[in-house]
Amino acid sequence: MKDNFGLYDALDGMFAGARESVLTLDEFLVGLQGRSYAFAIMALNVPNIIPTGIPWLSTITGVPMLFLLAQLYVGRPVASLPGIIGRRGLPRAKLQNFLGRARRYIRWLEDTVHARHEWWVNGLPRRMLLIAWSLNILLLALPIPFDNLFPAYAILFFCLALIEDDGMMAMLGWLLTAITAIWTIFLLMVGHAAITAVISTLRNSILD
Repeated sequence: MKDNFGLYDALDGMFAGARESVLTLDEFLVGLQGRSYAFAIMALNVPNIIPTGIPWLSTITGVPMLFLLAQLYVGRPVASLPGIIGRRGLPRAKLQNFLGRARRYIRWLEDTVHARHEWWVNGLPRRMLLIAWSLNILLLALPIPFDNLFPAYAILFFCLALIEDDGMMAMLGWLLTAITAIWTIFLLMVGHAAITAVISTLRNSILD
């Protein structure tokens, strides 16, 4: 079993330095190393786990996730953002202040998500997880009404599983993936029935 991720210590190391200096997004992702893909996708996914009702939000956030997935599958060791985005950053002073306020919550997250049941995230189960993770991201990016909450939570749990080798989070991800599949099939059936009914109504109106 590997050691816990130590998210707080990792962030503390990256945020350290002169308070007036700036930490860019590219530097942040490099600091996360092998966990950069799961962490970046989880950050993009956060707005989708809160029902906001903002139109096209899942597509707006899902497309960059697909961009990151493409880099993962071609073998880039660390996620890379377009230059205009990657060069942006925040002053370390603000990041250090944030870390001080969030320390208790980050420590709680470290205690909750940790390495366990690791066979769920190694070997063949890991490859299957990556496929399911990718399909959830693709589904999230598609403009299907009322079909973003379940895949968003599946993506969240899979990200946590990949970051920490946490089999329990992987199990939750698979559970939400199954719910997503059932819900999506239901929506497609309802949508097909609604379109058929509209076409039938229009046809009868024209004939009458």
